[in-house]
Amino acid sequence: MKTLLQNIKENYKLVLLVLLAGLFLGWLFFHSSDSSTETTQNIEVTETHDHEHDEATVWTCSMHPQIRRDKPGKCPICSMDLVPLSSLETDDTQTDPNAISMTEAAAKLAEIQTLIVKKGTPEKTVYLQGKVQPDERNIAELTARYSGRIEKLFVNFTGQQVKQGEKLATIYSPGLITAQRELLEAMNYKDTRPALYKAARTKLKLWDLTDEQISAIENEGEPKVYFDIVSPITGTVTMRHVARGDYVKEGDALFRVIDLSRIWVLFDAYESDLPWIKKGDKAEFTIQSLPGKTYTGKVSFIDPFLNASTRVAKVRVELNNPRQAIKPEMFVNGYIQSKIAANSSDLLIPKSAVLWTGKEAVVYVKKPNAGNPTFSYRRITLGPEAGDFYVVAKGLDENEEIAVNGVFKIDAAAQLQGLPSMMNPGEYEVAGKMADINMPNSKKEEMQKAEGVPASFSKQLTGVYNTYIEMKNGFVSSDAAMVSQDAEKVERALKSVNMELLKGDAHMAWMAQLKTLNSNVKIIRNSSDIEEQRQAFVKFNESFYKSLKMFGLENTTAYYQFCPMANNNNGAYWFSETEEIRNPYFGEAMLGCGETKETLK
Repeated sequence: MKTLLQNIKENYKLVLLVLLAGLFLGWLFFHSSDSSTETTQNIEVTETHDHEHDEATVWTCSMHPQIRRDKPGKCPICSMDLVPLSSLETDDTQTDPNAISMTEAAAKLAEIQTLIVKKGTPEKTVYLQGKVQPDERNIAELTARYSGRIEKLFVNFTGQQVKQGEKLATIYSPGLITAQRELLEAMNYKDTRPALYKAARTKLKLWDLTDEQISAIENEGEPKVYFDIVSPITGTVTMRHVARGDYVKEGDALFRVIDLSRIWVLFDAYESDLPWIKKGDKAEFTIQSLPGKTYTGKVSFIDPFLNASTRVAKVRVELNNPRQAIKPEMFVNGYIQSKIAANSSDLLIPKSAVLWTGKEAVVYVKKPNAGNPTFSYRRITLGPEAGDFYVVAKGLDENEEIAVNGVFKIDAAAQLQGLPSMMNPGEYEVAGKMADINMPNSKKEEMQKAEGVPASFSKQLTGVYNTYIEMKNGFVSSDAAMVSQDAEKVERALKSVNMELLKGDAHMAWMAQLKTLNSNVKIIRNSSDIEEQRQAFVKFNESFYKSLKMFGLENTTAYYQFCPMANNNNGAYWFSETEEIRNPYFGEAMLGCGETKETLK
């Protein structure tokens, strides 16, 4: 029994020893494994941290790719959410290192549209203004052929209608009586001294006596005391220089008679319009004082010289006027639908496809058979403007595909990648700081202020600007009815501007802008569609900017602001009385989209 107990104790000690050894070995193994895992995890974390540091995410705006931040947020231009730059990048490998490639999603987001370049006949509607003038070939100036006294006057007022051969006045002339006596004396020597007789008859002919009148004097044997002044044409007496009892000298003006049954319409054509106008073109026009009727005629003459002060040439259209309803000096508005290449075809591209780098024109050409939309920057040479198109002189081939919408976004993306672009290189927004980047717009022009603009004209233009601000605020509210009412005020303000205060080139420049202003504000007033009104507002602002730059405002500061997303992503301008952006093209939908481009004072 004792031996059995001793064996149990010894076995128990052995089991306990084995158990302790196992625990020790297990602890040693698992502790080492945990340390190794922890070490490995620490290494992985460290490596991951370093990788993230090297590949920091850059956030940009899908609509304004010049914006770059180091963290998410809102675009300072359009208030859209910023997205990672990597999400807009493409994996398409470009064979052309200067080409800009985009994903299909990015191209759709930027609303990029393309067009196949085709040949066509350039056409342009040339709008002209002018006046009615008498036909210079139907003007008769009556002057005194001999001195004398006006005994009778048959024309009592200017504007009186006379017929050819009708008496206008009767004159008594001592000199004419003496000349008749010389003729009667010369008759006695007709056979012996025929030269003397012939000279006496010739003298009377030069004094406007007919052969019948001279023969009558010879037959009667006595000189006539009074002679009649008759009208050489049928027409209207437009000038009467004498009255009954007046004494006149040889060469003095007596009457002017004009035949108004055929008149001239003289249009003013600017230098840029002359290439589109040729003899024989059909012109359609209306006369302001005769509303509701349209007249047509053909161009019969183009002045070979430009007026040195107004820089226009006269374009003549002849018109029959049997009832004389059309009066000289009436104002005329017309147009000519012209083709400068009626027998040939030229490459035509829309104006929206063209970017301007100073004097150079640029387009983006889409590469064929590319996996993703890929565009190349290309300089081209343009021919004349043809309405909403340009004629391409060189730089493009037929059937090439070019971007016509969203072109600015392609150019901005090209600049971000350091590729050729029309925008000037500049600093971008990095680490939350926004650089000063001037968004381009081909429609914005550098205008010089006109010389000699009186303060009274600038004051009247300021009145137009004040009504314009009311109309602009109506656009911000997206209220078509309010916009229409405010447009009527702008229209009245434009009519109250006295253009006679301007002289020379300034006067012609204002007339040119006034036509565009009036036509577009009329569209805004008559329309009940806010989008149609906004389209006219775009064109109104382009001319209004030129007017304010040239003629100035009185004691008023105007902020010229720009939204690149307006006007179908082609960009559009407007004026504001404050620096705060309140977008009239989107209203509450994108109220803060835009930036101030220029301050006019």
